[in-house]
Amino acid sequence: MNPQPTSTPPDIIRAAYAELIVTDLAASRAFYVGVLGLVVTHEDDEAIYLRAFEEYLHHSLVLRLGPVAALAALAYRVRSQDEVAVAADYYRELGVRVEPRAVGATRGIGEAVRVEDPLGFPVEFFYDAEHVERFTRRYDVHGAGAISRLDHFNVMTPDVEAARAYHEALGFTVSEDIQDSAGTTYAAWMYRKPTVHDVALTGGDGPRMHHIAFATHEQHQILHICDHLGALRQSDKIERGPGRHGVSNAFYLYLRDPDGHRIEIYTQDYYTGDPDNPTLTWDVHDNQRRDWWGNPVVPSWYSEASAVLDLDGVVRPLVARTEPAEAAVTIGADGFSYTREGEPSPEYKLGHQL
Repeated sequence: MNPQPTSTPPDIIRAAYAELIVTDLAASRAFYVGVLGLVVTHEDDEAIYLRAFEEYLHHSLVLRLGPVAALAALAYRVRSQDEVAVAADYYRELGVRVEPRAVGATRGIGEAVRVEDPLGFPVEFFYDAEHVERFTRRYDVHGAGAISRLDHFNVMTPDVEAARAYHEALGFTVSEDIQDSAGTTYAAWMYRKPTVHDVALTGGDGPRMHHIAFATHEQHQILHICDHLGALRQSDKIERGPGRHGVSNAFYLYLRDPDGHRIEIYTQDYYTGDPDNPTLTWDVHDNQRRDWWGNPVVPSWYSEASAVLDLDGVVRPLVARTEPAEAAVTIGADGFSYTREGEPSPEYKLGHQL
């Protein structure tokens, strides 16, 4: 990673939208609109632009037809249009690829800039965007599983410490992280808006996109999505949950879309807006960090993630993580209560008593 620039970083407000490449628009529409109930702002033969009920910008998710399922962009909104130029200057000084984007290069978005960030992710910064109807009070169309807004991104990267330092230089703050006694960092949750995170950094081979997350107001809305999938005989789209995270304290559900992209539905995390908000560090051996109730984490959640495209639309090669992977610590131990380092896991003890 290049040295940090001396110029001021862009003033990022929040995670704003993701662009995913999908291989079948009809199948994707059936999932995101038919099951999750997202609102269609625009659709054509090449793409579908979606938003959640409380969002008034043109979209928070773009599904674009392509030959290979992958992440095409993660987009952050900045505080003013002037900050788009600040972002371009900042990343040029970082020495990474910078691509100015004219008004409408992405439908509904004003003049923007996309970069290949130092971690290998395609990231966009924008301010101007088309305003559309906010459905906050459209209870006639909400449905029982109403989704409120985009909440965060989660990315897999081989060097979490370097990724953390890069985001801290951008003005992100760590709310929670996972470490071991040697100081190895396995994951970190970082925010700009006053919630637990706008982006989470998960240690693993990367760059890959682990998931994007949408928020609801209530737990029962997440439970309805589970019931809806069950009624459609599509419960196999539920990868993990529902449950409650230790990290973030949020109630969660992880789904896989028709192309395997992972989508989290998420509610009831906590406020982080005070300047002295403390960072909570979890022991990697504490199996309640990922699920507060002690439910097991399926191996696919640790190992599988979406490919990432460069700005030319080419899948980026993976860089292997050299630090230990969290799965090596947890697979076979998750699903049990606290496991202290150096002690046999509870299921190991049980097996030797039989």
